[in-house]
Amino acid sequence: MPLTLILTRHAKSAWDDPTVDDFDRTLNGRGRSDAPKIGEWLAAQGFLPDTVLVSGARRTVETWERMAPTLPKTCTMESAPARFHASAQTILDVLKTRRSPSIMIICHNPGIAEFARRIVNTPPDHPKFSQYPTCATAVIEFDAPAWSAIDWETGALQDFIVPKDL
Repeated sequence: MPLTLILTRHAKSAWDDPTVDDFDRTLNGRGRSDAPKIGEWLAAQGFLPDTVLVSGARRTVETWERMAPTLPKTCTMESAPARFHASAQTILDVLKTRRSPSIMIICHNPGIAEFARRIVNTPPDHPKFSQYPTCATAVIEFDAPAWSAIDWETGALQDFIVPKDL
């Protein structure tokens, strides 16, 4: 059975209050509408996570909270502030410790964009892939017995989408 990774950058966040710490920024109106659209797309395509890992930043938690109603209630969400602005290597290290066959990670640039570029064996022909804009989502499969066996350039990209594609 292949392992599936759903890699989502958080939805568009608000920058309107300079007194709010970066970790505590909320989603703006576009982000609040984009997150459920991506969740609906994932459900329609049958890309369903067992476990969702978020950075703990308010915008990643809120992105998941807006996606969750569109997906099965059987998945669990885990939040860890240590994943805030995680590097590509940190994302890989976290993933290698997991056991669920289908994992969703919701985190931040620049780490998520670098991770996406490095983990797939062939990048998509999509103009936004290398930029990985807000709410961009890649679905990547690995032909591996466990997450601990994956490495750079071992993922087969199944799909990539940004909210403007919907």
